[in-house]
Amino acid sequence: MVRQESLQEPAEPGGDERGPGVAGEVRVSRRRWAVLLLFSSYSLCNAFQWIQYGSISNVFMRFYGVSAFAIDWLSMSYMLTYIPLLFPVAWLLDRRGLRLIALTGSALNALGAWVKLGSLRPPLFPVTVLGQVICSLAQVFILGMPSCIASVWFGSREVSTACSIAVFGNQLGIALGFLVPPVLVPNVENVEKLAYHISIMFFMTAGVATALFILVIIVFKEKPPYPPSQAQALIQSRPTVEYSYMQSILRLVRNTNFVLLMVTYGLNTGCFYSLSTLLNRMVIHHYPGEEVNAGRIGLTLVLSGMAGALISGLWLDRTKTYKQTTLVVYIMSLVGMIVYTFTLSLGHLWVVFVTAGVLGFFMTGYLPLGFEFAAELTYPESEGTSSGLLNVSAQIFGIAFTISQGQIMDRYGTKAGNLFLCSFLLLGTIMTAFIKADLRRQQANVESERTKVMPEARTVPVVLKESKL
Repeated sequence: MVRQESLQEPAEPGGDERGPGVAGEVRVSRRRWAVLLLFSSYSLCNAFQWIQYGSISNVFMRFYGVSAFAIDWLSMSYMLTYIPLLFPVAWLLDRRGLRLIALTGSALNALGAWVKLGSLRPPLFPVTVLGQVICSLAQVFILGMPSCIASVWFGSREVSTACSIAVFGNQLGIALGFLVPPVLVPNVENVEKLAYHISIMFFMTAGVATALFILVIIVFKEKPPYPPSQAQALIQSRPTVEYSYMQSILRLVRNTNFVLLMVTYGLNTGCFYSLSTLLNRMVIHHYPGEEVNAGRIGLTLVLSGMAGALISGLWLDRTKTYKQTTLVVYIMSLVGMIVYTFTLSLGHLWVVFVTAGVLGFFMTGYLPLGFEFAAELTYPESEGTSSGLLNVSAQIFGIAFTISQGQIMDRYGTKAGNLFLCSFLLLGTIMTAFIKADLRRQQANVESERTKVMPEARTVPVVLKESKL
């Protein structure tokens, strides 16, 4: 996780003195749930702003008088800004810690929401682009945080669940981004009435974003008084001079298993980004006039994925079967995408709801799996850096897939565009099978526990790997 200074907590009365580099007292903080809930909330708000244009793209196209591709870029701006800014933000996370990143992310999120309020007339499309770009900057300070918060604030038996809940907030924001805009902004002909409805949505978003920023100032702390796990205690007890950000990145890119995971995570999540951005266009093409149901289908896609993410986190905390779980979920994402592709055009909306739900359960449920598997494969490197690299991969593939699928849909139809995504999910499934489960974080926890109970066990290495499929 984030590089921290050595703990300076005084020893408990009657406790043992510990030398440098040895984990001290481990204790979870009651504040951890408040920190997690607050992060999930402002992540939700930022994700809502990502998809609020795409979920009613036809309405915004008519209001601003722009092309579908221009509205798609409002979504892709989130992906584009992340790529060059990952490394500076990850460096800042390692140097300055969680609180500064949380403050900056929530502040930019609120600022972008207020800027959008200046774009309530058709000629002011550039202003709404500016507001969206500011929100996309906020996303850079948000996406890499779930595994960091989970590791810094939560114990070893709840870290995967905490990461899932942190991702859960972002996914809930996407779900609300599909559900709320079609309800608040109906497809009316009168431009003034349309501007009024859009202003309601923008004002509500800005108010919520501002309230969350104030709460971050009050509630969000850098770290708990004590490390919550032996693995985190070992990281926090490491002298500052031992940490080198550039060396950390080099070690990550030389880690073959992590590189494989980075590519497969990018393929899966990039498909999800493309599917979410273009969903309104796909549904409206086959079911004209069903803007509200298109939003509800997107809601179903994400809500089922949130359930999948939460179940995945609970499952990992109980079993630690990272490789097996990741591979099974990837296979089922491919199957769900194939079924969705061939049922979208059947003419029955209820079928689309069902297939979107199944697809979302596995495809979106994969997101926290990737973060946690990366943390295991790369320990003791910063979770912020490893998560950031996963997200860069996702943004790159997301932009490429959104542009390519959009062009394919325009020329050859929605089925060809979805088959395009299926081919890359198949490639990702094959690559996932070659990842070796080198569970370094679990090994560190086990070794620390053995050392604590049996000091002589310090000389006996513990090798913890999953059984092969």
